[in-house]
Amino acid sequence: MKFYQKEIQLSQKQRGFHLVTSEIVLSIKEISDIDIGVLHVFIKHTSASLAINENADFTVREDFEAHINEMVPEDMPYYKHNYEGSDDMPAHIKAALFGSSIQIPVSNGKLNLGTWQGIYLGEHRDFGGMRKIVITLIGN
Repeated sequence: MKFYQKEIQLSQKQRGFHLVTSEIVLSIKEISDIDIGVLHVFIKHTSASLAINENADFTVREDFEAHINEMVPEDMPYYKHNYEGSDDMPAHIKAALFGSSIQIPVSNGKLNLGTWQGIYLGEHRDFGGMRKIVITLIGN
């Protein structure tokens, strides 16, 4: 069994959902050594998230952003945690809804994603900055 782990910083993204599959795969070259395994990806932030979804049509990511903003609006009068801005508390809620980690099977040195699947970074802050990701690869 082989184990690899590294921490990377994703390039800064504007608010919304972004495909980051290539950034992640390019950062862990050891993936080509794994015939059967799992890639675990964890984001070290409470106002951004990870998900797996459509990688071909960018309008899916736009619709995700539009819908989640309707579900979790800014400036609600019952938010108490608002001293970092009106996007702060909604960003925490959105991150909790989507989650902070994903797992993907690795087969024959590649991610075993579906034809139209990719890894999303959900950037839920207006100015979130560079996001830190921990990548753990386990397999044979």
